[in-house]
Amino acid sequence: ITQDQLVRALQMQARLGAPIGEILVSEGWATQQDVMAALAGQFGLQIADFSAQPPDPVLTGGMPGDFWMRHRVIPWARLGPFVLVATARPDRFDVVAGLLRENEIEAIAVLAPEARIMAALAERYAGELAEGASTRVPAEFSCRGWTPSNRLPLAALGLLGLGLLAGRPDVGLIVLAAVSVATLVLFATLKLAGFLSHMISPSFLLAPHPAAAPAPAPAPIRLPKISMLVPLYREREIAGALVRRLGRLTYPKALLDVILVLEEHDTVTRDALARSDLPPWMRVVEVPAHGGLTTKPRAMNYTLDFCWGDIVGVWDAEDAPVPDQLEQVAARFAAVDEDVVCLQGILDFYNPRTNWRARCFSIEYASWFRIVLPGIARLGLVVPLGGTTLFFRRPVLEELGGWDAHNVTEDADLGVRLCRAGYRTEMIETVTFEEANCRAWPWVKQRSRWLKGFMVTYLVHMRHPLRLLSDLGAWRFFGVHAFFLGTLGQFLLAPLIWSLWISVFGLYHPIEAVLSGGMLAAMIKLFLAAEALNFAIGAVAVSAAQRRFLLPWVPTMILYLPLGVLAAYKALYELVVRPFYWDKTQHGHAPAEKPDT
Repeated sequence: ITQDQLVRALQMQARLGAPIGEILVSEGWATQQDVMAALAGQFGLQIADFSAQPPDPVLTGGMPGDFWMRHRVIPWARLGPFVLVATARPDRFDVVAGLLRENEIEAIAVLAPEARIMAALAERYAGELAEGASTRVPAEFSCRGWTPSNRLPLAALGLLGLGLLAGRPDVGLIVLAAVSVATLVLFATLKLAGFLSHMISPSFLLAPHPAAAPAPAPAPIRLPKISMLVPLYREREIAGALVRRLGRLTYPKALLDVILVLEEHDTVTRDALARSDLPPWMRVVEVPAHGGLTTKPRAMNYTLDFCWGDIVGVWDAEDAPVPDQLEQVAARFAAVDEDVVCLQGILDFYNPRTNWRARCFSIEYASWFRIVLPGIARLGLVVPLGGTTLFFRRPVLEELGGWDAHNVTEDADLGVRLCRAGYRTEMIETVTFEEANCRAWPWVKQRSRWLKGFMVTYLVHMRHPLRLLSDLGAWRFFGVHAFFLGTLGQFLLAPLIWSLWISVFGLYHPIEAVLSGGMLAAMIKLFLAAEALNFAIGAVAVSAAQRRFLLPWVPTMILYLPLGVLAAYKALYELVVRPFYWDKTQHGHAPAEKPDT
C-alpha cells in the first residue's frame, strides 16, 4: 500500500474503530490474502489452509455449536495435546482460549479469513442452523403449528357462512352489512387518526422551504457496524443492477456488511451474481434446503447467525436506497431512547410513470408511508412494518426470535411482536426506491400474499385475546383490530359495498328488504365519507413538487383496488389449503426511471 493509503487508513481507524486490515480490504487497497499474511507475520501464527485440510468435524464436539458461531472460530486440527483453532482476530483469541481452557481444551490460534471460518461452520451445522431458522420464533407466536386438521374449522366457518347466506339471505345480508360498516369504520378511524396526527405535527406545520436543506441529525460518536440482509430468489434480471445500486452507498465500507441471501438450490441468482464483481463489503450466504420451506423470513433467520453488525437491516432485491441512508439510520439510533429498537423507512417507486397501475401504486405507497404510517407511529399505535428498509437493534431482534419463518407477511407480524414485548418502532425520513408492480396478475399475486399474511398474523395474535389486550393496552389493541380487520374487510366485503350503488340509481337492491331507507342512505353516506378521506390523504401525500404529477390520478384510485378483491379471495382460499405458500413477485420487468428524491 502507498504511504497516502496508510495515512488515510489510520485516520479512518481512529474515527471508525474498525481493524486496519478490514479498512484496507474494504477500500480495495489490499486483498484478504495480504492481510492474512501480515497478521501471520505480526503474531507469528500459521495460516490454516482449509482447501488442503478441511477443519476436523470431530473437534467441534468439544463445545456447543453456538460457542463456535458466537466467537467466529472453528477447531481445525489436533497437534498433540493441543487443538489448533482458526480465527480471523488473533488480537481477541485470549478470551476464546480462556473459555476453552475452562472446558479442558488447550487451544493454539491459527489464522483463516472469517468468511472461510463461517462457511466451514455453516457446513458443519447445516442441519441444526436450518432447523433453527424455521423455529426461532416461540411456537405461541408462530403459525408453524397449523396443520390441515386444525385449519378445518376455518373452512367449516366459511361454509357455514355461505349456507346462512343461501338459506336465510335476509339474516346473511344484515350480518354482512354490519360487518362491512364495522370494518370500514375501524379502518377509516385508523387512517383519519394517522392523517390528523400528520397534519398537526410540527414537521408538517413548520415545514421548511423546499429549497432549504433539512438540518442533518448529529452523528454518533462512533458509527456502528451495520449488516444489511438482501434476500434474493430467482432474480436473473435484477442481481447485477442491485450490486450497482448498493455501490452508491456512502457509509464507511469497513463498517458495512451487505449480505446477499440465496437459497441453496437457486442457481438462477447464483449465476447472475457470478457475472457481477462483488465488492469486499458484500458477500453471499446460501441457505440450505430444509423441510421444503422456502420463504424470505426463514432465509433471514438463517443469515442472522452470520451477521457481523450491531444493527441489522433489510432491503429487497429491487431496492435503491438513497446513498446516505445508513448514516441517517446510525444517527437516529444514537439519538432515540433505548426502547426504540426498530426504524421503518419510507418506500417509494422509481418507475411511477410506467403505466396507470404504477401511478396508483405510487399514490397508495405515498399515502401509507408518508401520511398514515408516520401518523399512527406518532400516536403510539402498533406499526405494521413494511418488508424492506427496516433497521433493528440486533440484540432485541435475536431476543424476539427474528422472523416467523412460516408467515408470508413476517414484517407485519414482527411489528406486533415488538410492541407486545414493550419496544417501539419509529419512522425515519429516508427513502428507498422500489419497482412498482405494474402488471395485473403479478399485482394480484403480490397483494394476495400480503392479505393472506395479514389473516395469518391476526389469527395468531388473537389466539389469546385477553393476553394480547394485556400486552398492548386498550389503545394499541384497538389499533391492531383497526388495521387487520379494516384492511381485510375493505377487500372481502367490497362487492357488497359496490352493489349498494344500484339503489342510488333507483334500482332495487335485496338489502332494502331488511334495511330501512334511512339506514341504507346512512351507509352510502358513510362510504362516500370514507372515499373522501382516501382522496384527501392521497392528495396531501402527492402534493410535494416531485410527486405532484400524480395529483390528477388520485380520483382514479377508486378504479385501482377492484383487483384487490380477487386477491383477497385468493388469499382466503390459500389460507385454508396452503397457508405457507410464498407467491413470488418477479422483479426487473419495469424500465428504471430517475428517482424523484
